[in-house]
Amino acid sequence: MPHRTPLSSMAPWFRLESDMADWHAARPADLVHWYAQMLLIRRFEEKLLELEKAGLIHGPAHASIGQEAGAVGAMSVLGAGDRINGTHRAHHQVLMKLVNAVTPKGFDVLNDAFTPEMDEALHRFMAEIMGLTPGYCGGRGGSMHMRHAAAGIMGTSAIVGGNPPHAVGYALADKMLGRDQVSVTFFGDGAAQNGASYEAMNIAAAQRVPTIFFIENNLYGVSTRVNEITRETRISSRGAMLGIPSIEVDGMDVVAVHNAMAEARRIIATEGGPVVVEALLYRHFHQSGSRRGSDFGYRPTDEEDEWLARDPVTTAAARLREMGITSAEDLARIDATVTGRVAAAAATLTETVPGGNALRIPERLWPDPATRDDGILGDLSELAEARILDHGDMACVPTERVKFVTAASETLAAAMERDPRIIVMGEDVHQMRGGVSGFTKGALERWPGRVLPMPISENGFTGVALGAALNGLRPVVEIMFGDFCFTAADQIAHGVGKVRHMFGSGFPVPLVMRVRVSPHTGYGSQHSTDPSALFGLFPGWRIVSPSTAHDYIGLLNAALRCDDPVLVVEHTELYQREFDVPAGDRDFIIPFGRAHVVRPGTACTVLATSVMVAQAVKVAEETGIDAEVIDLRNIDHHGIDWDMIGDSIDRTGRVIIAEQTARSMSMGATWAEGIQSRFFDSLDYEILRVTGGLAAPTVSAVLNRAALGSAADLREALLRITAN
Repeated sequence: MPHRTPLSSMAPWFRLESDMADWHAARPADLVHWYAQMLLIRRFEEKLLELEKAGLIHGPAHASIGQEAGAVGAMSVLGAGDRINGTHRAHHQVLMKLVNAVTPKGFDVLNDAFTPEMDEALHRFMAEIMGLTPGYCGGRGGSMHMRHAAAGIMGTSAIVGGNPPHAVGYALADKMLGRDQVSVTFFGDGAAQNGASYEAMNIAAAQRVPTIFFIENNLYGVSTRVNEITRETRISSRGAMLGIPSIEVDGMDVVAVHNAMAEARRIIATEGGPVVVEALLYRHFHQSGSRRGSDFGYRPTDEEDEWLARDPVTTAAARLREMGITSAEDLARIDATVTGRVAAAAATLTETVPGGNALRIPERLWPDPATRDDGILGDLSELAEARILDHGDMACVPTERVKFVTAASETLAAAMERDPRIIVMGEDVHQMRGGVSGFTKGALERWPGRVLPMPISENGFTGVALGAALNGLRPVVEIMFGDFCFTAADQIAHGVGKVRHMFGSGFPVPLVMRVRVSPHTGYGSQHSTDPSALFGLFPGWRIVSPSTAHDYIGLLNAALRCDDPVLVVEHTELYQREFDVPAGDRDFIIPFGRAHVVRPGTACTVLATSVMVAQAVKVAEETGIDAEVIDLRNIDHHGIDWDMIGDSIDRTGRVIIAEQTARSMSMGATWAEGIQSRFFDSLDYEILRVTGGLAAPTVSAVLNRAALGSAADLREALLRITAN
């Protein structure tokens, strides 16, 4: 008979109970302060619901009424330097972090007036939720996307499960930069079923970073109950099974949450992070608005009444009176104070319609529509002092022949010596003497502790890299095959691609993503895509596609100095080719937005990328057609060198756009539109596009070659465009 040996989690997993003895053990002043904070959240969100009903909030305002004890208890153990993020329902956490950051030490709500700084926090936060200029993000973030780094609020995310990886990144930066702080990510039972949350927990555990995963288990994701979507409804089990100490606590009891968070911080301080805290609590209203869930039929009224009887604000008030800490008059005074400050904040953001009683938003508070696209990227001023060495500067510079991949490795190593904030993240990057491509060889020889192995979870570690970039590091993320970017599409698009503009700009996002493209190797449809077009959809990315080792050195160095996210597309066909590069020099840059005329000509202009650059030169020589070949190098919205392209078209009157990738993934249609809108009068012929077929390459060698744009396709286009 087989013998069964029971197994248990390797990490402690327990429920932390609190009772009235814990309330009596707490400082009375703390209890009063925490009660006032819960009531402040309650009155603030009640005012938001009034404003929403009056049509003064554009979009949703997801109230957290009923969940105040979780926010206040959690914030009670955090300092100004500790970081947080949250989800679409984060008013309570963000409000507390904002107010706590400016509340004077020893503030007594019964005897002290709110300071101007405390009032300003209420005013600016409410303005942000209303989409107004005084808001912390200039009104761009609204209710669901909120950031104020000065108070430790690094940015909330409306993508369910999108925010936990970022907090792991904040904590990774703190750990690697030697800062004694913790990062807390708040998310719900619904997000706990999301893959990104698991990926974040796993990476946090593997890297032992000081992250607290605070799960607000309110039983429902919109209208779906947790037991309808998972058999294991004890959500803290997710942490325990990943080797993370995990605590379950009554989230309706502010003292219990305080004790659980204090224990989490103790564990991090003594054993290293992370820790999971699951707070069992309840939101009294529907997903958004002021109606109860029972109004929509998905929650029973007796369940709602049972949880309402445990409301954290009313039960705390009763306990304070029972303990003799406050009187009814004291509680009324606290209520009058916080209600008055919330009303004052709203009054600064509204005015009465002339001749009526309705409220409206003063015109002066709206953002200027002309600023709609401001702040997508920075101004590149950080590159102003860097040394430029482009092809035109090479006449008197000694050169050496170096393989593309060797130049890449040496450039990264030189950059890491120059800047200790640069780290490398990716799958297998720490093995095989430089990872699967050899890129990290030099880094591993000198800084192995800054080359971090990641699990096969591209979405997770891309999100971690974003968080690290927001908190002081300059991560280089390696994606093994271009197709794998689509598994990381959430963080590429909703995270990195939007974060700067969404939060009002004014802060750096220095992240470099290296993507290996291998369409010619027979790996088939799921390992052969050039994903540049995916990144091109989101103008928050810069995209470079170097075709020589010289260009790679210069563009990678620019990317590693840049405060914007940069995608570096690497075609593996180039890796083993040798190129002339400056002898012993791996520290120059090539500025973004500058294309390169590889071959001057007058018959037509060929705009080429990656391996198609050399192909275009070869075909022009073989056919005897005097084509001007321009290596675009920069292929994002902001980096196209329209001046050089325009000068060339003025001379040739004809344009071919040459890309190897499938036509469905080609960026050439966008460039063609840009050419026609700018240089239509200079064109003597339709714009021709050379690409692959519609489908991605398949494994068969014949079909693989047929799927890609080729020299034969270029030859046909050159002959056609110059025939007339």
